[in-house]
Amino acid sequence: MTYQSIGRVVRGVGGRFTVQLGSGEGTVMPLDGKTVVATARGALHRRGELLVGDLVKVGYDDSSFLSSGGEILPSPDGTAIVIEEICERKNALIRPPMANLDVLFVTFAAASPEPVPETVDKLISIAEFHRIEPVVVITKRELAPEAAEKWKQLYTLSGFSAFAVGRNCEDDGEALGAYIREHLGGRIAAFSGASGVGKSTLMNRLFPSLSLETGEISRRIERGKNTTRRVELYAIPALAQDGFLADTPGFTMLDFERFDFFDKEDLPETFREFRPYIGECRFTKCSHTKEQGCAILEAMRRGEIAASRHQSFLSLYEVLKKKTKW
Repeated sequence: MTYQSIGRVVRGVGGRFTVQLGSGEGTVMPLDGKTVVATARGALHRRGELLVGDLVKVGYDDSSFLSSGGEILPSPDGTAIVIEEICERKNALIRPPMANLDVLFVTFAAASPEPVPETVDKLISIAEFHRIEPVVVITKRELAPEAAEKWKQLYTLSGFSAFAVGRNCEDDGEALGAYIREHLGGRIAAFSGASGVGKSTLMNRLFPSLSLETGEISRRIERGKNTTRRVELYAIPALAQDGFLADTPGFTMLDFERFDFFDKEDLPETFREFRPYIGECRFTKCSHTKEQGCAILEAMRRGEIAASRHQSFLSLYEVLKKKTKW
């Protein structure tokens, strides 16, 4: 007998994929709710076609599992378990290579190292373009509480959820935990940020049962080999619905000129506080950089848009202006 289930690709190595099958709706399939090893069918086997994070249709038969003590156990080597189809994606990223990311925690330190606003805003813009919800997390609040509060207020004003936490997850740690419990059920999340900002410390505080995994993630990141590592998803415990944390250190190494994220015409929409003013400028083709009658510039002068955010927009605009369209 043959069966089909829907599952999430959580790992892929050497043409073999680990898939977390869902509980299913309607007719219950034998392997529903199990984690299985699978191979990809036909064209899906091509390198890069399948991504970690993909929802996929998985087919199998009676030879793919056995019953032991009343429990159904999938074949450990993936016998006759095949990924047949990729379901529609929400998004697909080039680097790191993954699909269907829902939430990006853009993480930077209040001090040591000093924050680089343009890098932070670059990550936020990429997330916005791909319909990924950016959440700003400022770490090391205990080192520079005034600076941490300044950054938190800036990004709150810009329309984002923002949290400032200390080394032991004090201050906004409880509020951040509440956000995770409320918003991450059934979703894929990732933490981005440069080495040294305290990502691993924060993740271990937020997800204590994942300490071994996140500790290993941190060590691999700090060795500086993150351009060649695979992406992997780890289940987030204690959520009402299954959620995943993506091991994605590549988020610290994005490059607009090298990778085809979007064009300068798309850039204004990736700054969410700009959106109420788009279309209100004096000139139809306003670039929002220096024109007279620009509604965005006027909003910045009134304090409705942070000057540092507009400066980041100008820097990204200059990079994208030089981008070659093939």
